[in-house]
Amino acid sequence: MLIIPVFLLGALAVTICLAGIIEFKLHQRALSSIPLRIHVNGTRGKSSVTRLVAAGLREGGLKTFAKTTGTAPRVIDSNGLDRIIHRLRLPSIGEQVRLIDYFSKENPDAIVMECMAVQPQYQWISEHQMVKSHIGVITNVRPDHLDEMGPTEKDVAMSLCNSIPLEGTLITGEDEQTDLLEMVATANGTDFRKSDESAITQQELDSFSYMEHPSNVAVALDVCKQAGVDRNTALRGMHKVKPDLGALIAWNLNMAGKRVQFINAMAANDPVSTLQIWKFVIDRYPAEGGTCVFFNSRDDRPVRTRQMIELTLEEIKPDYFFVRGDKVSSTVGRLNKLSPRTKTRIISLGTPNSHLIDLMESLPDDTLMFAIGNQVGAGQEILELIAGHKNNG
Repeated sequence: MLIIPVFLLGALAVTICLAGIIEFKLHQRALSSIPLRIHVNGTRGKSSVTRLVAAGLREGGLKTFAKTTGTAPRVIDSNGLDRIIHRLRLPSIGEQVRLIDYFSKENPDAIVMECMAVQPQYQWISEHQMVKSHIGVITNVRPDHLDEMGPTEKDVAMSLCNSIPLEGTLITGEDEQTDLLEMVATANGTDFRKSDESAITQQELDSFSYMEHPSNVAVALDVCKQAGVDRNTALRGMHKVKPDLGALIAWNLNMAGKRVQFINAMAANDPVSTLQIWKFVIDRYPAEGGTCVFFNSRDDRPVRTRQMIELTLEEIKPDYFFVRGDKVSSTVGRLNKLSPRTKTRIISLGTPNSHLIDLMESLPDDTLMFAIGNQVGAGQEILELIAGHKNNG
């Protein structure tokens, strides 16, 4: 009586193995049909660099497809048009395999894939079994996703090293962990190249329709150069790029007749990147009327919330600090002594979003407002409400 069930189980196991072998062979065939594969990893700037590289390659005449996994994951076709990826289930790195198969059928010259894996073992699988890139990118190393990759910044770097290709090229904008990245690249038989953001001029940055970080541009230009596209051509394409939803965007707002320069930095949700962006922004916008930070917190991220409040009051020290959240009062009260002159207002999650508009209208003329924290859900609704006050004049 047990023979039939055992036989069926054996047959099922064999069928599953055969299906896996067939899928593996088909994936290898898809990979081999794509002449240039680029895999973009790092803590910050992955989506922006992916878009910049794809735009530069397209301008250089390469038929290029790209996929980003940022605030809203998207597929970017060979004409630079993008569409959002609608998922019917939770995100999985298996998505990369399906998209590579789709791209391969379009006979591309190149694909640019943003790494969507966080845990170290999945980063290794994503590179060494799925993308097998010719050019790997690690934009930077920051103390983020410490639960999966930490607890230290060096641990994060080691985790990101799982995406360094074999016998290819690694390009990075990282400054602190370069020795480790170069050591792993050398062990993999891969050339190591460190990008120089100081080579990017202010005029080149001003030609973007949004605020782009010079490190992202430097990395993307080095990738394009490695692919055979010259600097001027690549930059021409990059200046046409449509920014990622999480890109750093500056809006000149009219708030009850007063000018407020609004900077959306919500995509940078770790303290190190946020502070770097703040320094980048304050150099461009002196803010004669004062500074304001708006922090949209998440109640399920208490450690991140404490870090960002501490950063704001200890490093940025704005004139005004608007905090949205229900579990922030004790943290704000405890850390307020770091910046006694900062006027802090806490906005509960149940408060209508229009209350933030009221607070913004109370700010002095020519205030610089720097938005950080969570962008999805209510954060996006708040941004859309603020966008209604953009000054088109």
